[in-house]
Amino acid sequence: MRAAASRGRRYPEPDHAFRSLYQRDRERVVHCTAFRRMTGKTQVLVASVNDHHRTRLTHTLEVVQVARTVARRLRLNEDLTEAIALAHDIGHPPFGHAGEDALNACLAPHGGFNHNLFGLRRVDELEERYPGFPGLNLSFEVREAFVQHAGADVEEFRAAGRPLLEAQVVDVVDSLAYDTHDTDDALGLGFITLDDLAAVEFWGRAAERVRAHTPGLSGNPFRTAVVRELLAWQVTDLLDETARRLAGANVRTLTDVRAAPAPLVGFSPEVRKLKAGLERFLRERVYRHHRVLRMTANGKRVLTALFHEYVAHPELLPEKHLRRWDGADAVIGRPPPGWVTANRQPLPGLERVVGDYLAGMTDRFAQAEYRRLFLPSLDL
Repeated sequence: MRAAASRGRRYPEPDHAFRSLYQRDRERVVHCTAFRRMTGKTQVLVASVNDHHRTRLTHTLEVVQVARTVARRLRLNEDLTEAIALAHDIGHPPFGHAGEDALNACLAPHGGFNHNLFGLRRVDELEERYPGFPGLNLSFEVREAFVQHAGADVEEFRAAGRPLLEAQVVDVVDSLAYDTHDTDDALGLGFITLDDLAAVEFWGRAAERVRAHTPGLSGNPFRTAVVRELLAWQVTDLLDETARRLAGANVRTLTDVRAAPAPLVGFSPEVRKLKAGLERFLRERVYRHHRVLRMTANGKRVLTALFHEYVAHPELLPEKHLRRWDGADAVIGRPPPGWVTANRQPLPGLERVVGDYLAGMTDRFAQAEYRRLFLPSLDL
């Protein structure tokens, strides 16, 4: 995908003197508030457990690194790939998938909650960095990746066709990264042991490779080497299989990509099978570990309680967020300041405003808000 062939931005802007369209997208994502907040959001475990396991931000940076490698090798657009990768988790709420489940339940009568579609809403409307338009005004190609990753039916993107190769790469690399790194974090936190993993074929075969080329390793050096071997194996397989699919489908143009009957980026059948075995192990032994379940239950409880409290008492919302609701004047009793509502789409209902506020929180801030509202204290 070349920048010159882009479908452009929602609000036209002049070209930059020395930065391409997708370079600017990438840098707008990096400088936005939602990107910074990912450092305090759960990947699998609440972000305050220790300083070593992945957060949503460090996971994103690992996805970016691998995705750029794949894009360069396949001669794709690296800037576009990186922009999509940097933004792909920007819509995640606090407490990981548990937070998403809680918000989806709270908002079920109002359209539900999906982190990919919230990511699009975040970059289209909720970020406030430019006085001339709402959001970040990203290119069509970065924005469509949110919708296609969600598998949602959104009219603006309905006729686009199959995702661009750059978006397909990010989607597959995301899965590659979290499978491998969730395994690494679970070992580091003591949820599982190396002996537990010996029965997982993917891990076992990677471990055999490590023992063959670096005999004598044990403990953490061995664990690190096997994780690195798993990553390298998957990336190499992804490149080989994707090149085979592109050649077999005779892909030459963007039209060929958009019209392809099946995904063009992916793993070989062997690696897909091995990866599925690792994922089953993670679901059974890590994602349902009692410590993880306690964290997720508490996260759901916090967000559900906050949601209902803010809906019942909207005056508790910060004015910046309350102003996104069309009933704010009656609560606040004064007109809004100038640019906060400039260039806005029709204002949403209160429940959606509350959902937006909660989804933007970090784990720590959500817990602090819960304490301020529900535990007796004189703190403001």
